Amino acid sequence: MLLAPTGRAAKVFSANSQGHPAYTIHRKIYRHNPDASTGGYSLPVPAENKLRDAVFIVDEASMIGTADEHGSNLLDDLMTFVFSGDNCRLILVGDTAQLPPVGAERSPAMNPEVLRSMGLKVSTATLTETARQAADSGILFNATRLRKVMTAISRGAAGDTVPVPRLKPGSDVVVVEGPELPDVMMSAYDNSAAGPADTILITRSNRRATEYNAAIRAQVLYREEELTQGDMLIVSKNHYFPRRTHGVDFIANGDIVTVSKVYGTEVAFGHRFADVRIELPSPDDPEKPVSFDMKILLDSLADTAPMMSREQADAFYAELISDNGPYASLDPAARVWAARKNEYWNALNVKYAYAVTCHKAQGGQWANVFVDLAYIPEDALGLALYRWLYTAVTRARTKLFLIAPPEALVGN
Repeated sequence: MLLAPTGRAAKVFSANSQGHPAYTIHRKIYRHNPDASTGGYSLPVPAENKLRDAVFIVDEASMIGTADEHGSNLLDDLMTFVFSGDNCRLILVGDTAQLPPVGAERSPAMNPEVLRSMGLKVSTATLTETARQAADSGILFNATRLRKVMTAISRGAAGDTVPVPRLKPGSDVVVVEGPELPDVMMSAYDNSAAGPADTILITRSNRRATEYNAAIRAQVLYREEELTQGDMLIVSKNHYFPRRTHGVDFIANGDIVTVSKVYGTEVAFGHRFADVRIELPSPDDPEKPVSFDMKILLDSLADTAPMMSREQADAFYAELISDNGPYASLDPAARVWAARKNEYWNALNVKYAYAVTCHKAQGGQWANVFVDLAYIPEDALGLALYRWLYTAVTRARTKLFLIAPPEALVGN
């Protein structure tokens, strides 16, 4: 059984597993039952592992944290699920040099001591043969050098001062200055069989991602309307369906969907929405997309916050169940039921997917990766930057573009 933390990571895993399908962890270890208290569907609850003699292989395990937006402990729930089966085993595959989950200093799933504290017998191994890039790849050279320095730092062999990370340009590692960026990105889109879908720009904050997305749509894709057919969007909050839709019971935070049709837009409850048809990889066959109609929250597209704030969500929900809301004729309990099923309340939270933060890019790989290195402050040139750079660099399969790097970061 092949698993990964996100839909994109599962798609990559499936594409490299010789025909064995991979699934998101959530899809296999949780279930979502109808529940009156939550308006037609439940929050994730642990499922039952009915397999026996099964080996679970989890890729990109460094992304697995100990808490999600619902307060669930994903690592604990994964362990409970796997080892509740009859004679099941678990292999966690991940990269300890990558960024840990948000809010953590080290990936708990890749820490043997954390796993042993759960009462598990743990053995470890280090993979040394690279499969993503050629042996003479400049991408691989830079990733390896960053990793070696991080290892030296962790062992105290780098001295008291963390050295400034260095990236070496080459045939597949190219420095791009700001004015060149639109033309270089357009060339990357044109020369890729998958177009924009196989190119990503990685930056350091949601605000910069929002700015880059606006610039890419205007100066590279020449899209003037806010949302058009062909736009790629990244989901910014897990979305759970009341029932399975074309084999899909939820859309995960970090999944990338494509807009195939825009029906119209409207304003309701103080927010803007669009009715669209979207495509996303099928959970049963990642190479065959499924499509269905959905309502999306337009306000989130250009918002610099990762998702609607708690205050905004509370105000939205209060309006739904208020005496002046659409369910005023119902008793309070029925209002809650109706509001939780409301199509506007359940609109998909999305952002443009041409530029993303490094955490959002984890679990994916692209032929062309642009890394934003402009305006890095001197006090940021520490170990955290090494992890960030290493994670960004290792997203690239074919070509790595360094956007406006400081002189200190580039050279032999």
